[in-house]
Order: sequence, then structure tokens, then C-alpha cells
Amino acid sequence: MYVGGAWTGSESGAVMEATSPATGETIGTVPEGTREDARGAIAAANAAAREWASRSAFERAEAMLRVDEAVEARRDDLARMLTLDQGKPLRAEAYDEVDELAAYWRNAAADATRLEGGMPPSVDAAKRILAYRVPRGVVGAITPWNWPYTMPAEVVAPALASGNAVVWVPAPSTSVSAVALAECVVEAELPAGVFNLVTGPGAEVGDEVASNPGTQAIAFIGSIATGRRVAERAAGKAQLLEMGGNGPVVVLDDADLDAAVEATLSAAFLCAGQSCTAGELFLVHEAVHGEFVDRLASRVTADVRLGDPFEDETTMGPLNNEPTAAKMERHVGDAVARGAEVLVGGGRADGFPTRLYYEPTVIDRVTGEMEVAREETFGPVVPIRSIRSEDEALAAIDAAPYGLLASVFTRDLARGLRFAEAARVGWVNVNESSNYWESHLPFGGRAGSESGLGRVGGRHPFEAFTELKTVVMNLG
Repeated sequence: MYVGGAWTGSESGAVMEATSPATGETIGTVPEGTREDARGAIAAANAAAREWASRSAFERAEAMLRVDEAVEARRDDLARMLTLDQGKPLRAEAYDEVDELAAYWRNAAADATRLEGGMPPSVDAAKRILAYRVPRGVVGAITPWNWPYTMPAEVVAPALASGNAVVWVPAPSTSVSAVALAECVVEAELPAGVFNLVTGPGAEVGDEVASNPGTQAIAFIGSIATGRRVAERAAGKAQLLEMGGNGPVVVLDDADLDAAVEATLSAAFLCAGQSCTAGELFLVHEAVHGEFVDRLASRVTADVRLGDPFEDETTMGPLNNEPTAAKMERHVGDAVARGAEVLVGGGRADGFPTRLYYEPTVIDRVTGEMEVAREETFGPVVPIRSIRSEDEALAAIDAAPYGLLASVFTRDLARGLRFAEAARVGWVNVNESSNYWESHLPFGGRAGSESGLGRVGGRHPFEAFTELKTVVMNLG
């Protein structure tokens, strides 16, 4: 762990063993932090916060660029560690995540220098009013295992750039990657205590960071169930919560089917489907349903290559952990029991070093009551449900508890825009995969859904990590 400017173990002396989902081998150990470790990191952050906040925005921006330089210098090592620790294919995905990681630090550097205020008028001609944004103090960041570099960066980088100190709790199953990223931040030589990393079980260190009065803002990215607990424990604090979704992909009767099938491969199988933006429910108009299913099954069989993530030809690697694999099995089994038909895949793959390799799967005749349609499966599956109209598709989106992202395919852009405006989600892609996004754009759940609150991406997290200060000056 990294606390108060020094690398350290847990106060208990305990460690967690990290096992690669790709190879089954032990790849390292990390400290198993305790509440006391988290309290120490929070204290260190509070001790450093005032001085860091007093630095100019341009000085903090330079520090963010030094992190970017460290990431780029370690690109190969970071990518290989990501493949070992998370399971992503090295060439197909890991290098892309490292490159996006670097972009988040550059974005934060630029956005820090554009954090502006205002000068509202006073009723008194002798007074001048300043209203400008200041850091909240200490930001606690709790992040997931599916994108162990970019998800932390999209909250940690803007939190630091806007003048806050940070205590970061990464997911236990990818904590080795977290340490690799932390090494890049440490290389940037921020003042001691400004950046802190505490590894350990979320129920201990994550809960302490969320609930401790020494954190003034909490950023969480992860599942809905955990996000709810974090929100309850962090009641009264500023919160940025980016939670789950099932990324409904709607294929209307006038869709370009070649484009829709191509986008489905990315929507369902990028990161082995382990993404909050993954397409996990495909609502296909009955007029094109048969042709779409036939084309998709053929493409999945031919083009999605499950295999050793270090091999160049591999396009999909293993799932990251056993609970995710077990949920995939449960959802597929429930669908089949309720009458769905598995067209491709449908089970764990044999002949690999671990049991976490799951076949790319296509399921037809899905209905709304099936778990694979109602819940976030978080695996490499395309559940296809036939619809009769776009109103039926919108009703299915409304009926879900999620409000994160949707995708719609139609040759009529006006129709696509009308659908996008009607869909109760925070982000809609028209004629594009549900997994398409850009790091500087606002991303988050729609109000009233269980997909979170606030926005990550670009300058938008600064709204959660800073607050307005008003200063009145009497000139008379």
C-alpha cells in the first residue's frame, strides 16, 4: 500500500494472494488492509490536503502530466500486468486500456486549468462578489476490477487535479494492477499524503473510506448492490456513483444489419462482456429478427476467438473471477429452463488453465422474465428478444431498473434521435456499439434509475469534487 508518502504493508501483517485468471498462477501478494490502515491513509490525506489545495491549477496540471509520462514509459509492463491480473487479451484490449489511462491524466491536466468561477453582481455598489470553485478536501475513490486502470483514473485524476487529496481503494481481485498504476502516480512526486492507496476487502477498507468523517466526497464505480451500501455509508457527503447497466441494444426494422451485427461483437464480447456498458439485452424487431440472428451466429462462430490472452489472435480472454462465471452459468441455465434457445456457446470452455474461460454465447427466444434479460449478467452473452415496435423497445428499457446507456440501430437518423431522446438513460449511441464512449464526454445514469448519480468523463467529475465558495468584499 502507499500511505503518507511511503510504501507500507498492512498493520495486521496479512496479505492477499493474487491469482491470474488467465494462467491460474500466483502473480504476487498485496497487503490485506484493515480499517486502521484506511484511517491512517485518511489522516495522511487530511494532513496534506490544505497545502495541495493552495497550489496553482497549473502546478497541479504539471503533476498530472508527469503521471501521464510515467504511464507511457511503462506502457508494455502495464499492459502485460493487466492481462495477467484481469485477463484481457494483450493485443486486442490491454494496450488500448493503457493508452486510455494516459489520456485521462492528460484530460485532467487540461481541465484543471479551466476550472472557472464568476463575479455575480451585488445589490450594494460598494461590494464585489467572487464565486469560484474550491476542492472539497479528501476524496475517497472505490473502484472495480473490470477496467482496473481507466476506471480509477477517471475519478482519481480529476480529484487530484482539482486540488483534493485522495484515498483510493481498488477491487481486491485486481489489486496487483492497482499497485502498478500507483507506482506511476508515485513517480510524479506529489507531496506526501496527497495520494494514498489502500488495498484490502471492500467491506473493511472501502466501508471505512465511505463512512469516515475524514472524507468529504466519495467516488464509487461498481455494482448496484455495493453502490447502494456505499451511498448509505457516505450519507451527507458529495457522491459520484457510476453503477450498473444492461446496455440494451435495439435493432429496428430499417437497421443496417451488417453494421448492427458488427457492433454487437464489440457490445457483447469486449472485456468478455464484463462492462457496465456491455450490450446485455438485444431487442430486435421481428421483421429482421431471423436474418439478424443468422448473421450474428455465423460471425460469432467465425470471429470471436476465445483463448490465451497473450496470443495475438485472441480476441476474448477469461472472465476475471469465479462469482462472475457462476452468475453467467446461472443466467444461461435460467434462460434455457424458461424456453430460450442457445445458438452458440452456452458453457465454460475446456482445455484452458483455469475454469474462467467462458464460451461466447448467443441465446434466442429470450423473454422479459428471464434473469439474463432482467439483470446485469456481466459476461460474454447476447440475449435476443424479439419486439414488434420501437414503443415496445422503449417500454422494455423503462421497465428495467437501469438507466445508464442504450444503443439503437436505424437508417433514419431522425428516428434514431427521437428514440434517443425518449429512452430513459444517460447516454444513447445511434448506429454504434453500446461499448462506444469517449473519455472526455459526460457519462452516468439517468435520474430515477439505479445506475448512479453524477457524471464521469472530462471536466464533469470536477462538479462533484469541488464546491462553490462565495467571497464578499466591501470596497467602501
